Amino acid sequence: MIKNDELKTTGRQRIVIVVIAIFMLLSTFALYASVIMGGGSSSTTSTADNEKVERFNELYQKYLNAVDKQSAELSSKYFDTFVSYKSRVKAYNAADITTTTAKDLVVGTGAEVTDENFVNYSAYYIGWLSDETIFDSSFDDAANPTSLKAPLEGKTNMIEGWLEGIVGMKIGGVREISIPSALAYGDQAQGSIPANSPLKFVVMLIDPVGDPEFAESEELQQLMNDLYGV
Repeated sequence: MIKNDELKTTGRQRIVIVVIAIFMLLSTFALYASVIMGGGSSSTTSTADNEKVERFNELYQKYLNAVDKQSAELSSKYFDTFVSYKSRVKAYNAADITTTTAKDLVVGTGAEVTDENFVNYSAYYIGWLSDETIFDSSFDDAANPTSLKAPLEGKTNMIEGWLEGIVGMKIGGVREISIPSALAYGDQAQGSIPANSPLKFVVMLIDPVGDPEFAESEELQQLMNDLYGV
């Protein structure tokens, strides 16, 4: 919900979003078509491709398990701290938010985000509208949170107000950011966010997380390339 455009694909995004949502369906169709259109001569190739798909699915499930384990470990570390900031979610006057403003709740001690230097970071966040509606967050359940989902990977193509709002933050810091609609989604509705809506966030920056360690990641990447060209 806080991206201005689709983020540049990371290893995790290529696997979870691109491959599973699109290419698995296409590969199934392609394998079926190769058998129907190619006749018996394609049976050996089809069998080999099917074996690769089965191996890919096996490794993908192992990867998901590793992601779940990493997310649970991070949640255990940060949940109790971050959930306390849910009390910051309150109604506000939308007309008052005409520029991006930021209020530090905790000043971090790590690397600082500046205009000139993009700092790699991961983030937990809560985003809400003027009527207190939480439109997106890092919580498993915004109403009754019990854990944190995987943290957001920081990128340069987030909405403009987000990028402005985190300038000056340091890793380990927590900040409340108010963003006018023009620097969020403007006159375009976005999911549960109505058009012309200013937004508020509480953001906590942590060290960049990246993909979890995964012993067979190289094989998985190779299978992705062989089967789907990614």
